[in-house]
Amino acid sequence: MTTATTPLGFVDISLDGQPVRVPAGTSVFDAARLNGINIPTLCHLQNQTPVGVCRLCVVDTGARVLAASCVRPVEPGMKVVTNSEKVVKARKTLLELLMSDHPWPCARQQNSGDCELETLAKAAGASPTRFAKRTVARGKDDSSLAIAVDHDACILCDRCIRACDEVKSNFVLGRMGKGYSAGIAFDLNSPMGDSTCISCGECMVSCPTGALTNKSVVGTVIAAGPDAQGLEAEDLLQIPVFNGVSGTFLELNRGAIVKHRFRKDQIICREGEFGSTAFYILEGKAKVSISTPIAHVKTQGGAKGFFKRLTSTLVAREEDQREEEARDRTIPIDASVDLAYGNPVAELGPGDLFGEMTCMNFYPRSATVIAQSDVVAFEMLRNVLDIMLKNKTFRAQLDQTYRRRALENHLRGVPMFAGLSPEFIEHLKKSVELQRYAPGQVIVQQGAPADSFYLVRIGFVKVSENYPGGELVLAYLSRGDYFGEIGLLGGGVRTATCTALDHVELVRISGDDFRAMVALFASVRIGLEAVAAERRAANQQRLHMVHNVPIDQFLSQGLMEAQSLLILDLQNCTRCDACVNACADAHDGITRLVRDGLRFDQYLVATSCRQCRDPLCMVGCPVGSIRRRNSLEVIIEDWCIGCGLCAQNCPYGNINLHPFEVLVDDPERTGRKKAAIRQKATSCDLCMNLKEPSCVYACPHDAAHRVDPRTFFATMLGQGSPK
Repeated sequence: MTTATTPLGFVDISLDGQPVRVPAGTSVFDAARLNGINIPTLCHLQNQTPVGVCRLCVVDTGARVLAASCVRPVEPGMKVVTNSEKVVKARKTLLELLMSDHPWPCARQQNSGDCELETLAKAAGASPTRFAKRTVARGKDDSSLAIAVDHDACILCDRCIRACDEVKSNFVLGRMGKGYSAGIAFDLNSPMGDSTCISCGECMVSCPTGALTNKSVVGTVIAAGPDAQGLEAEDLLQIPVFNGVSGTFLELNRGAIVKHRFRKDQIICREGEFGSTAFYILEGKAKVSISTPIAHVKTQGGAKGFFKRLTSTLVAREEDQREEEARDRTIPIDASVDLAYGNPVAELGPGDLFGEMTCMNFYPRSATVIAQSDVVAFEMLRNVLDIMLKNKTFRAQLDQTYRRRALENHLRGVPMFAGLSPEFIEHLKKSVELQRYAPGQVIVQQGAPADSFYLVRIGFVKVSENYPGGELVLAYLSRGDYFGEIGLLGGGVRTATCTALDHVELVRISGDDFRAMVALFASVRIGLEAVAAERRAANQQRLHMVHNVPIDQFLSQGLMEAQSLLILDLQNCTRCDACVNACADAHDGITRLVRDGLRFDQYLVATSCRQCRDPLCMVGCPVGSIRRRNSLEVIIEDWCIGCGLCAQNCPYGNINLHPFEVLVDDPERTGRKKAAIRQKATSCDLCMNLKEPSCVYACPHDAAHRVDPRTFFATMLGQGSPK
C-alpha cells in the first residue's frame, strides 16, 4: 500500500515477503530482477516488448489465477510470491508440456549446450516423457544458406518475430495457423531461403532453442595465407560495404571473410579450379582472362577407305567455320564483365565482385584473375556472400555497377539485340529490374498471364511443361539466353514453367518496354517471332509425342530426352566389343562408347552421347561453351576451358576430356613459350565425317543401331510404325 511517505511516481509492494519500492508502471518481472530475484522465462528478452506467451514466468499475486510477471504491472500494496509450491509446480508442468514436443537434445543443445528450454527443464527436474509427443512432425527448412530452421524445436515464444520486427524492422516473420497447427512462417509461408529474409541473424540470436541455429554450409573459416588478414566483426562494421549487416552474424561467422593483399602479377584465382569463395575488390585493378586456346576439337580422317583412322586436333574458327558460330561475340564469365571473343581479356576494379556463381553453386572458376597492380580484396564464403547479396547497400552498389558497365554488353551479346539503338539501351538501363531467385524457386508458372520478358544474367533456368503423365523438361537456359517472348507475342499466357535451377539473377524487361522494343526495331521483332515460332512447333511435336507414347516409361529411363540412341540388340550381340574398338580406332584411341547402360526390353542403350534434347551437360558450364545445334549434335565451343563439369553432369557418362599439347606463356621466362597439356571436352560426334558411325559399321552381327527413340520405342509399344 502506498503511504504518504512513498515518493510520487513510485509504488511500494511486497516481494517474497520483503518490502520493495519500484517506479510506477514497472512489471513484476522487472521489479524482481531489480531486487536480485530470478524468475525463469522463455519468451521475454530485455530489448523486446513483453508478450507473456510462454507463461513460465508466472507468479502468485493473490488473484484467482497465477499471473505472467513479464506483462503484469505492479500495483500499490501488491503482495507477490515468486517461488511458492503452487508456482513451482505450475512452471514444472509447463516445462514438461514444452519438452514433450521438443526434439531433445536439439541442435542448439548439441552444438553449444545452451538450449534455454532444456537447461530450465533439467534444473526443475521436469520429465520430457510425462506427456504424449506430437504425432505429426512440422519438419525442417534447409533453404537458407545462413540459418537452419527446425520447426519441431520451436516453442512459439515469438522472440524471433519481435527480433525481426522491433530490433531490425525487417517484418519477415509471423505466426501461421491456429491452436495445434500454429507455427512460425516467413512472409506468406515461404521457405526461409525464398523469403525476403536478409539473413541478419537477429532471429537466430534471439531464439531460446534449436529452432533457429547458425548454419555452416562450406565451413566457417577460410584458410589464410601469408597475405591474408582475418577481421573482427567490429572492424568489418566500420567498412561502408558492410553497412546494415548484423554484427552478431559476422561474429558467429568469424573467419568466413578475410582481407587479401595481392602483389602485382600475383594470381588471385585460376580458370577451371573448383572454389567455394567469391572476391570483392576494394583497391587496385585486376586482369580477368581465359588462357585456354580459342579453338574447337576437329576430328578428320587420314588413310583412304571407309575405315579411316580419325585424328582429333584443335582448329581455330577461321580455319574451320562451323554452322551457327558467327553469332558468338562474347564469352560469359563469372564476373561483372563478359570477355570479347577475339580478345578474351577484361579489367576489374574497385567495387567489382567476381566468383559469385563459383561460391554459391560450387562451379569451376570461369577465368583466371591476375593482379595488374597491388590489389586489396575481400574473400568470402558462401554464407557471408548470401547475406551480403541481401544487404540493400551492397546490392544497390552491385546493381549500379552492372547497369553502368555490363548491361549494354550483355544485351548486345545476344545477336538479336545487337541492333538496339544507344538511346533505347539507355532507357533500358534505367527501367529494367534486376531480380534474384533461390534454387528451386518458380519464376513464371505455366498458364499464368505473361507480363514480362527475361534475360538470364547469372545461373541456370529450367524450362518445363506439365502433362498428365508428368513434367517434361524443355530446356536449360544460361547467361545470355532469354524467355517470355512466346507469351508476350502470342496469347498473353505462359506456355511453360520456368524455375531457378541454382542461384539465378535475371534482367526483367516489362511488357510495355518489350512491346516498344519490337515495335521500334524490326530486326528484333523478326528474330523473336522466328524463335517463338520454332519453340511453338517444338512444343506441338512434344505434345503429339506425349499423346502417343506413355510418358512415364520414357521419363523413368531418360529416353524421352534423347534424339539419337546407340542401341545394341542383345539377341544378336555376341559381346565382341568390335563397336567399342572401332570407336577408339576412329578417335585417337579414346573411345566415346562403353558397352554398358540401361536395358529396355531386349535392347541395351549403350553409353554413348544421346544428343539429348535438353542436355544436362550444359548446366553449370562456367563459360557457357556447350550448347546444342539445330541438328542432332551437341556442340562444344572454342573457349571450353576443360574443367570437366559437363562430363560430371552428364547422367549417362557420355562426355570425355581429350588432352592436347599446346604452347603457353612461360611464367618463369618472359616472352618464351613452353609445352603444356590442356583438356577439351568431347562427346560422340556421330562420326559426321563418315557415311555411317564407325560403331554401327563395325558390328559384324547387325546388333548396333542408331535410332530415334520416339519412333523406335513407339513401335515397340505398339503405338506407331517406324518412319
